[in-house]
Amino acid sequence: EEELPDDLDESCSQEEDEDSDLDASSVAGVSSSGSAALVSRNCIECLAQPTEAQEKVLKPALVCSLFPNVPPTIYFSTRDEKVEKLPWEQRKLLRWKMCTVTPNIVKQTVVRSHFRVSKKSNDWLGCWGHHMKSPSFRAIREHQKLNHFPGSFQIGRKDRLWRNLLKMQARCGKKEFNFFPQSFILPQDIKLLRKAWEEGASRQKWIVKPPASARGIGIQVIHKWSQLPKRRPLLVQRYLHKPYLIGGKKFDLRIYVYVTCYDPLRVYLFKDGLVRFASCKYSSSMKSLSNKFMHLTNYSVNKKNTEYKSNSDETACQGHKWALKALWSYLTQKGVNSEVIWEKIKDIVIKTIIASEPYVNSLVKMYVRRPYCCHELFGFDIMLDENLKPWILEVNISPSLHSNSPLDVSIKGQMIRDLLNLAGFVLPSMDSVASRPETKRGSTCSLSSALKEKPEPLSEHVIAEKMKKAYYLTQKIPDQDFYSSVLDILTPDDVRILVETEDEYSRRGQFERVFPTHISMRYLRFFEQPRYFNILVTQWELKYYLNKQKGLELLKNWCVKGYHTGAGMDLAQMWSLPKSFFLQKSSIQSDSFSKLELGRLG
Repeated sequence: EEELPDDLDESCSQEEDEDSDLDASSVAGVSSSGSAALVSRNCIECLAQPTEAQEKVLKPALVCSLFPNVPPTIYFSTRDEKVEKLPWEQRKLLRWKMCTVTPNIVKQTVVRSHFRVSKKSNDWLGCWGHHMKSPSFRAIREHQKLNHFPGSFQIGRKDRLWRNLLKMQARCGKKEFNFFPQSFILPQDIKLLRKAWEEGASRQKWIVKPPASARGIGIQVIHKWSQLPKRRPLLVQRYLHKPYLIGGKKFDLRIYVYVTCYDPLRVYLFKDGLVRFASCKYSSSMKSLSNKFMHLTNYSVNKKNTEYKSNSDETACQGHKWALKALWSYLTQKGVNSEVIWEKIKDIVIKTIIASEPYVNSLVKMYVRRPYCCHELFGFDIMLDENLKPWILEVNISPSLHSNSPLDVSIKGQMIRDLLNLAGFVLPSMDSVASRPETKRGSTCSLSSALKEKPEPLSEHVIAEKMKKAYYLTQKIPDQDFYSSVLDILTPDDVRILVETEDEYSRRGQFERVFPTHISMRYLRFFEQPRYFNILVTQWELKYYLNKQKGLELLKNWCVKGYHTGAGMDLAQMWSLPKSFFLQKSSIQSDSFSKLELGRLG
């Protein structure tokens, strides 16, 4: 990894001295209202222009929401920008939790926004760290964000990925899920593998992978049953023996996929990525199968080859690593429609993320305090065959962010900056930071006592919201006309989700949102169980994608009234929908609608 410049390194390793960094307003003592005014002022777009070419562009510390009465988010800058400092009262809340796997490129980006990085602090806002066991997510407080979801290993481990894709293929058909090679997980599938092997041609090739390794470790290509390793567990896949070649070499694509939320599902693809070449020309000869420089495209493998050539120019088609945009330019010059390939890759990404969705959502509800606390960057490895059809090879839940060349710095640096802006870090209230997190024992006690206590009666608007959700989730054969009525009357929960979705989209930078879009309704049938908010956001996109401004104005009007918080709503109007519309059509009687049923359906 590249090293931090000296001045950044010092600011990263030391806690900021409060007294030495007070400005005039904080010395004078800022009231709560004055503090809010200062935060608001920092949202205003900075008009100051640099006087010299080398002077950095000054940017505000906070990005205003598109909507009134919605808090701003923290701004993360590029290398040629300088971020204004917040007043000390707010700036002292900017803490980033460091751990051994936090990449330097993340560290540099957060330091530019005046975060103090610390390995010991518990009062952090963000952390880029290891994946954890699901129960450990309970420790994340409401104002904190970790770069993983519980259960994301369901696509991050090779064996779980193939098992889940096979399950989707069995449920939804081979036509929709035909983008991964035939796969077997040993020892469970040993008989099925033997049958497929015997039915195959004499010169077939198989690739053998440990289920939880990375960087090409333990991978080999075989063509004899006797070469199958005795160690278990293993993933054995039919080898893609006719890859698309450039300069006689095979290559794969590293696609960066970012998921901000699983309910509703929001998935983004970074528009650039990496193309990683094998460092030896490809041969289909059986004698060459042991040559890892020919058959594996991992950078960690090929960099050891003396023939390996690096590439420092993100626009150049040279060396053994290219920018994804350079590949699209190369293919376009060859008369290939790269946009068609990109659309197929998007389809693969959406379906693969949906394969993990039931597991992740279940664990998030069980162990995570609020959806804000989790987000995740995935590294999808895709290979193109001789017909330019993309195939998924694997998914990484901790893709390498090491930046050891100008090409890496350019792509990964921009990607991480855009990702952190998209994540939407919000300054917490002093109360939420000061409150001590519950211990496991405390939370268990409070849970058991809560079960003994009589639950508080649900408010009218909460019941109305639950009934609306139940109605849209219990229809036998829903159609577009039925689904479009979800926007007829919006509940506070609806408005909150739509505001979040639109605000997030406005901060996307060079990320492209692939779900939800105006064509996402076709993907709803792949979900193991329908999700109300997925129906809501896809219908919103379908209705307003050609006139975004109209949809934004509608949401702004509701936010002015505080509707997204439940304030200022017309209960009479809300109840008119569940009583006359929902209950009549779904024949659910309101007196028989117990809290248990509401919880089950909603």
